[in-house]
Amino acid sequence: MAEQKNPLTTPSPNADTTIVPAGSPHTHTEQPSGGHGGAFPPFESHTFLSQLIWLALAFGLLYYLMSKVALPRIEAILGNRAGRLSSDLTEAQRMKTEADAAGAAYEKSLREAQAKAQAIAQETRNSLSAEADAKRKTLEAELNQRLAASEATLRTRTTEAMGNVRAIAGETASAIVERLTGQAPDQASLNRALDATPAVH
Repeated sequence: MAEQKNPLTTPSPNADTTIVPAGSPHTHTEQPSGGHGGAFPPFESHTFLSQLIWLALAFGLLYYLMSKVALPRIEAILGNRAGRLSSDLTEAQRMKTEADAAGAAYEKSLREAQAKAQAIAQETRNSLSAEADAKRKTLEAELNQRLAASEATLRTRTTEAMGNVRAIAGETASAIVERLTGQAPDQASLNRALDATPAVH
């Protein structure tokens, strides 16, 4: 019957082991790592000098980098930002001034346009009123001339008609007298009788 091997005490075939007999002077007891045999390394007195040297070097290097690289860049960035803000504020103020000036010019031009429109409207009303007055006066003058001409024509026609009436009356009276008396009256007597007759208007 074959002897079974204990896996806890039997090494594997690939393990590099050395068998040390019991009682050999090379046997020793290993302490597990992580024991509490020493102090915390930064607090060990024999490393203070090297720690201070490395601290001074690291501080100097950090100070050099901050003063020569980081801080100038930050200062340049802040300066550029301040310059941009200042230029932006100046540009905004300039644009506001230009906008105010444009608004004032617009208001002025609007008032001038309104004044011109009112002046043109007043001038147009005055012109139309003057033209209407001139036309009215011209029409009145024409009407007066026509009335005067009509009155003159009426007087002329009336005079002519009255002359014709006198002649017709003379002829009628002469015919009546001749019919009644059998002889025609003389012209002088007929004219005196017509003159004594009141004129009929």
